[in-house]
This record gives sequence, structure tokens and C-alpha cells, in this order.
Amino acid sequence: MARYIDEILQPGERVLYSTNAHWIFYFPAIVAWIVALALFVASRQIDVYSLMVLCLWGSGLVALAALYWTLKGWFHRFTTETDVTNLRVVHKTGFIKRRTFEMALDKVESVDVNQTILGRILNYGDVTINGVGEGRETIRTIASPLAFRNSITAR
Repeated sequence: MARYIDEILQPGERVLYSTNAHWIFYFPAIVAWIVALALFVASRQIDVYSLMVLCLWGSGLVALAALYWTLKGWFHRFTTETDVTNLRVVHKTGFIKRRTFEMALDKVESVDVNQTILGRILNYGDVTINGVGEGRETIRTIASPLAFRNSITAR
């Protein structure tokens, strides 16, 4: 499957920077996988049959939730594209129901980056692009937000 940006490039337009949703979207799945593994290991250490069965059931249920969150995080990252070309900023989310945002670089008034402490440590954050007039778009939880901002503002 071709990337969205490759399908919409105009003649003479080239991609300068690409980023994606940060891997932090996998965090709930990672925690759930750890809990599922801990419950499974605990079930092997317990001698009481009813507690062992309870831990195995709990491990299975948590593993199902972890699988769901893993697939959900993967699908979100797979269907999200954020690119800067020499002419515009393009952000696309969704697969069947698609939402796109495009703004010409000469219409960008300012680019704001918002990072939490964890976002600074793990290098993710929210970027708000303010356009001339009413245009404003916030792109949430993207990887390397400062590099993304610099690719927009450095012309």
C-alpha cells in the first residue's frame, strides 16, 4: 500500500521531513503484557489449584486486552502520516474514514510545541500549527516534535 503523501505530491514537490505517531501509543499494551506475564508466572508458583486457575484466567483476560491495545496502537501508527514538503504541511489519519489536514508553508504563521516532562524524555509531544487567519491544527503525540517544527519553520 502506497503512502498517502506519495499519492498527492504535485509536480516539483518533494518530501523534506516525515514523522509518525510516537510509540507511546503502545504503552497500555506494554503494561498489560507485563501484567499478563506476571499473572502467568504467579500461576506456576502457586500450589492452591483454585488460585492457580484464577491467575491463569486473569492472565488470559489481560493478554486479550493487551492484544487489543497492541493492535489498536499499531493500526493508529500505520494509518497516521505527518509530512512536510517544500510547499506544504500534510497530516493524514484514518484508513476507511480519512481525515486530512494540509496547509501551505507560506500560510503558516507560527508553530507551537507542547511537551510534558515524559514527552521531553521520550521525545514526543503535540504540535499546533497556526495559519494566517483562522487556520489552526493540533497534531497530537508525534515523534520528534522539535525536528518537525524546525522542518516547517526553516525555509
